[in-house]
Parts: sequence; structure tokens; C-alpha cells
Amino acid sequence: MKTRPLFLLLTLWIVPLAALAATADQPHPNIVYILLDDAGYGDLSCYGQKKFETPNIDRLAAEGMKFTQHYSGSTVCAPTRCCLMTGVHTGHAYVRGNREIKPEGQAPMPADIVTLPRLLSAAGYETGAFGKWGLGGPGSASDPAEHFDLFYGYNCQREAHNYYPDHLWKNRQRVPLDGKTYTATMIGDEGLDFIRANKDQPFFAFFPVAIPHAAMHAPESYIAPFREKFPEFENKIGKYAGPEVKNPIAAFAGMMTLVDEQVDQIIALLKELDLDERTIVMLSSDNGPHREGGHDPDFFDSNGPFRGYKRDLYEGGIRAPLIARWPGKISPGSTSDLISAHWDMLPTFCELAEAKTPDTIDGISLVPTLLGDDDKQQPHEFMYWEFHERGGKRAVRFGDWKAVQLNLNKKQRGEIELYHLPSDRGEQKNVAAEHPELVAKAKAIMLSAHQPSEHWKFKGGK
Repeated sequence: MKTRPLFLLLTLWIVPLAALAATADQPHPNIVYILLDDAGYGDLSCYGQKKFETPNIDRLAAEGMKFTQHYSGSTVCAPTRCCLMTGVHTGHAYVRGNREIKPEGQAPMPADIVTLPRLLSAAGYETGAFGKWGLGGPGSASDPAEHFDLFYGYNCQREAHNYYPDHLWKNRQRVPLDGKTYTATMIGDEGLDFIRANKDQPFFAFFPVAIPHAAMHAPESYIAPFREKFPEFENKIGKYAGPEVKNPIAAFAGMMTLVDEQVDQIIALLKELDLDERTIVMLSSDNGPHREGGHDPDFFDSNGPFRGYKRDLYEGGIRAPLIARWPGKISPGSTSDLISAHWDMLPTFCELAEAKTPDTIDGISLVPTLLGDDDKQQPHEFMYWEFHERGGKRAVRFGDWKAVQLNLNKKQRGEIELYHLPSDRGEQKNVAAEHPELVAKAKAIMLSAHQPSEHWKFKGGK
């Protein structure tokens, strides 16, 4: 039996949840969570993508539940991952932006921070992460090996911009590479091996894949069909990290095709190992679509009907896909318009694992919705985001209303904008002047939701 640290064992809280029983011999379901990197709401064909298809991801939705009002933790990589790992929004998160350290990695979280994998580990789960970390450099207090039983992939999100790096990390071991090996498939294979190795006990397999950010890299076999489909871009060169790419439009579609096939590999393996009905698989993306490396989100309509991109707090920057599949538990072909976010994953997975959910989180468990018991679903009173780049921004959603404020780092701060999402999902008509009482409510939420941080301060006026 694995020896657990004492502070982790204290987080375990067993409660009767007979309705969640996966099987008699394994009462807790395996959890697979796939997090795409900079895939927009419209980059999956089940969410409206027309230029290429994602049939295996679409099958997840057809066999499970598709959420239409799900949100990312933030509008860039590191804070989203912090929200996901700790169950709080960016007004309370330790990481609220991309704080880089050299030569490799991002600024770490505190050593004693309570995270999702630590909670699941205390509940008896084997935990593995395969992809991109971004929450603490190699050897730091928040090295991914401090949180997961097994980590394989990119510690540093800068390194993850290039799919042909000179190294990856396996826990604390630096794995040298030749700079010519495509890492997305290597990392995916490690994740499959983790599932095989832990088929006889509950596991949490986290796939924070690097696709489709930021260099448009994929094996030529995946790009070639789209070169024929999009020949008008053959003279366009994508430049970011690593090799330049001819026709990055075709390469983006090829990348999405590859990651879609990896999803199929996961499901096929679960079926092969007879784990399908005792495993919940969920898929989302860390923020809205990027515009780097030659990618053209407007050509692909990557943000769907929404305004904005990565680094925006308009819907296009933070509205994210969420698909959940659990045969025999989640109704096939179901849809939910529950307003939810990445910080809901921690309490959701803790409930599934019968682990104690920390009191100091902002998330709610989505288990009632997933199991079709909407009457028991607790809603969010509001959703809050803050972002300290691009002049400083914050946003709040409460019910059907969305408020956005820009230029918080400037002496003259922007006025609060107000949008009614059911009638204006593209956030084109600012109705703040017509609803001063709602603007006042939004401002009060923004002020109350923001907990001061020594690392993250808005510098503008009142």
C-alpha cells in the first residue's frame, strides 16, 4: 500500500455515495481529464467547427453530456491551471498570470498548497499528469512531482511552445531528446501506459496536452490532407518556436486531427481494459483561441459566436467547451446550460472520489448535473475573473448578465461594460447606461471577489 503524507490523509472524508458506485470491487470511478491548450469554443465540430472534423471528441459528446456555458479558469495558461488544481477563481488564486522564471519554468505555488491531485491521492487514487505543467519550475516547491505520482511532459510552458524540444521531464528526471522527435505522441503514449499500469485501482489521469498552442507543428501525414484542402495558404509561413511551418492553416487542422485521434486511443484502451463503465472522461480547453505561430482563428471561426480571443475577458477568451462521458451514469446525447468553470472540477472530482472538499474554494460540484439530477444542482451566485496583463481587466458573470472592465492599471480606468448574454452573446451592445443598478451590483461583486495579492496588483486609480 502506498504511504501517504499525514497532511494528505487528513483531507480524506468518507461519505455514503452509493449512487456513484462504479463497480462492487471498485466503488470510486477512474477520472480522465483532458485539457486542450488554446482551443477555442468553436474548434470542435460538435461545437460548430466546419473547416475540419473532430469525430472522436464528437463521439464523447454523443455518448455523454455537452456543456454550453462552461468557462476557463483564466484567459492564459498558468492561472487557468492554478484554478483547476486548487478550485478557486483568479480573485483568490495564488497564480493569476504567467510569471516566468529562468532558465526554465514558471513561479511556483506554495509548498503546502492543497491541490486536486493531492486530495485524490489521499483518497487512494494513483495520479498522473501527461503534458504541460506551468505551475512551478524543475526542483521548485511546486515541481509537478510534488503533486502527482507520475508526471511526464513539459514542466515549462515556454518550452511547450515547441513540439521538437531537446528535453522533457519524467518526475524530477530530465529526459534528453534529439530536437527532432515529435513530443505530443510520446507524451500521449506515456499517459496510456499509466492507465494500463493502474487498471486494477482507481486513478486520476490528467492530460494537459500542448495542442494546439503555439507553434503549428504536426507530423506531415496529418498536415498533408489539409494542404490539399487549403492550398491558398501554401506560401504562408508560421513562425514561433522550433521549426518554421509552411501552411500553418493546414498544420492547425492536422494538430486538431491528431489530438482527436489521441482521445479515441484513450477510449479504446478503457474499453480494452474493461474500464469504460467505471471511468468518467472529461474534456475542456484552458482558454480561448490564440493568434500565434501563423494560426488564424478568424478563418476557422475558433471563437464561435463570441467576441474576443486568448487574453480577453470577453466570452471568446474564456468560454470553453466541456464534455463529460461516463457510460451508464451520464445520459448519452445530453446537454447542460449550467454556468460552470474550471474551478468546479476539484469539488466535482472530490465528490466522485469521496474525498473531503476544502471549505475555502469557489467551485461547486457538478455531480448532480452529470447524473441528471438538476433539481439538486447548486448554482453559482456569480463567476469572477481578473487578468493583470493588457492594461488590467476584470469580469463578472451573474445570471444572464456579464460585466467587463478594462484598463485597471491606468490612471483613468475604463467604465464597467454590461452585456445581456441571452440576447447578445457576442457582447456587441453595452447596456450599462440603461441598468445602473446592475452595474453597481457588478462593481460590488468585483470588489468583494478580489483578494489582495502581493504578486498581483492593479495599479490604476479607483
